[in-house]
Amino acid sequence: MADEGLHPPSHPWPHSGPLDTFDHASIRRGYQVYREVCSACHSLDRIAWRNLIDVSHSEDEVKAMAEEFEYQDGPDDNGEMFMRPGKPADYMPKPYPNDEAARAGNAGALPPDLSLITKARHGGEDYVFALLTGYVDAPGGVEVREGLNYNPYFPGGAIAMAQTLFDGVVEYEDGTPATASQMAKDVCTFLAWAAEPEHDDRKKMGMKATIITAGLVALSVYLKKFKWAPLKTRKIVYNPPK
Repeated sequence: MADEGLHPPSHPWPHSGPLDTFDHASIRRGYQVYREVCSACHSLDRIAWRNLIDVSHSEDEVKAMAEEFEYQDGPDDNGEMFMRPGKPADYMPKPYPNDEAARAGNAGALPPDLSLITKARHGGEDYVFALLTGYVDAPGGVEVREGLNYNPYFPGGAIAMAQTLFDGVVEYEDGTPATASQMAKDVCTFLAWAAEPEHDDRKKMGMKATIITAGLVALSVYLKKFKWAPLKTRKIVYNPPK
């Protein structure tokens, strides 16, 4: 195994094609996996509650989810800070108040923020999926320090994060069987969306631009061939009077 870890296999993600958009049902399930499993250690700093509206949840659902958490606000009229229920404009809460607390709660390892994890790792969603499903026993001759776990896709092979996805650890509200691979696929889709929330709009805009550009090119070809070409190739002969 190279120091960078095994190269993850490539998977046919539904949103990977040039005209394909995200599976929004998978995004909703992926958010559930993140909230119930991943959010205990990993933050999602760049995503606000309102980003989920009309993507995976309705506005009322987002408001209700945000109100489950309290945020510090203020100062009030007395100059004091106070706690209030969350709003859709608030960013998702962090599991730890600072990096030192995060390290202290994870045996010295700092859980990375997941907002851009699929952009920050070579292989993107394929790497995250392989990492989540790639826990195995260390092969003979490989020693893993106490407190670490062996995962061939992680650089060096020893990772502080233990395996978290097991069959049935999450109960999907839509009845989808919550196998480990299904949960990994859904949370990877959710994280891919979190890293690029404008993905679908960008492809729609690209398609519109392609259609408009193709129409203008066809119009220019028509004008060139049937309007300007006869004028530019005509021969004008001047016969002076005798």
